Amino acid sequence: MPRLKLKRVVVTGLGILSPIGNNVEDFWFSLVKGESGANFIKYFDTSHLKTRFACYLKEYFPENFFSKKEIRKLDYCTQYGIVASEEAIKDSGLDFSKENRERIGVIWGSGMGSFSTLEWEISHFVKKGYPQYSPFFITKTMIDITSGFLTIKHGLQGPSYATVSSCASSANALVHAFNILQLGKTDVIITGGSESAITEAGIGGFNALNALSTKNEKHKSASRPFDKKRDGFVLGEGAGSLVLEEYEHAKSRNSKIYAEIAGIGISSDAYHITAPHPLSIGITIAIKNAINDAKIKPSEVEHINTHGTSTYLGDLSEIRAIKAVFGKSVYNININSTKSMTGHLLGASGAIESVASILPLSKSIIPPTINLSEIDEEIDTRLNLTPKKAQKRTLNISMCNNFGLGGHNVCIIFKKYERL
Repeated sequence: MPRLKLKRVVVTGLGILSPIGNNVEDFWFSLVKGESGANFIKYFDTSHLKTRFACYLKEYFPENFFSKKEIRKLDYCTQYGIVASEEAIKDSGLDFSKENRERIGVIWGSGMGSFSTLEWEISHFVKKGYPQYSPFFITKTMIDITSGFLTIKHGLQGPSYATVSSCASSANALVHAFNILQLGKTDVIITGGSESAITEAGIGGFNALNALSTKNEKHKSASRPFDKKRDGFVLGEGAGSLVLEEYEHAKSRNSKIYAEIAGIGISSDAYHITAPHPLSIGITIAIKNAINDAKIKPSEVEHINTHGTSTYLGDLSEIRAIKAVFGKSVYNININSTKSMTGHLLGASGAIESVASILPLSKSIIPPTINLSEIDEEIDTRLNLTPKKAQKRTLNISMCNNFGLGGHNVCIIFKKYERL
């Protein structure tokens, strides 16, 4: 039986809504500049919480994008995903009226989903003492509503669903989209992820896990991956969206192409709900799988945008895996963590950080790991962790890592587009 020939998958559209920029252009400018998105929280009273800051969106006004009726029906998490996706769709140049909409889908990821709506509705019920839930409560809290809304708005009848794997959720959404496109089941998939968990319960819950930084007086520099003085991650919010397209379809409409997805790797730690495997076995498997899938040598990888959360165990585990896979060639790789600027966007991380891994391929600039003043003594100081300032470098291959609580590991390899 002849072996199925897999299709090439390329990226033709990008969209961003982040703590350091409400579109791709502003996001990239802030990344290269090394701007921190951390600020004291204004959404609610934080005086009773150990952490009083986060990386939240600036100058986001729902009424600029949605009607009053839509605002009532859509949680912030869903709103963020729609706004980022509309930018990506526009950027791709797709005209749905000229496309076979049965072959266009939406696959969306989120770890926490509509957390703010869930918290508000339940607290409102408790305070009132009798049921007075919104008729939109159930639909607002469903994680798949972003994909549902976009398919309804644009009449898209291809695959439409959500992926949930904690902080790897949107990375897994990209993996699903990539696999479906490779098999030739669709022509285009809008994919990515969103998160909106900066709430009292969100901050309080992660504080209870001792996961968040408590450097309130030095919040601008609190997200400090690989640094000796890191004390936890900084919670972020926002969305990232990518239009993935089968190569021949993109070529037929003369679309601009940002990059090609060369390969993906997925694995499970099978170890612990919150802690990474002490020997980094799961992460190592995911990276090796991605390299094998891309049919490249480890030495060909030039840039790694790490998961790099700024947690003690997480940072060490990831660096350990990277060194195990790449050997001596690791010293030729630019390693960075854009979470030092955006904070940790949980389930949206994979999508936003994929954008931050793709753009360096065409821009020939690698964003820095800011706030990195003193490398943890357990981390090899010979590594190029791209500290404090962006570095210029011509790139062909970039890798993006994302890991989630529960031991979910995803690695995606992007390569500079080459027309064959």
